[in-house]
Amino acid sequence: MSKKVVMFEYEKETKNSVRYKEVPEEGSAPIVGTLYVQKWFAGNSKSMQISIDKKD
Repeated sequence: MSKKVVMFEYEKETKNSVRYKEVPEEGSAPIVGTLYVQKWFAGNSKSMQISIDKKD
């Protein structure tokens, strides 16, 4: 099992959600790409951080 923390920054608002784009680590490809979070949860956050646990 491996764990990865992925950072996202605000991109734009849509009708019911906020779109964030991934900020990949230097020299690596994006893991998730685009993240959509519902407005009721995202609020005014300009960045998001998620943890991904990969079960092998």
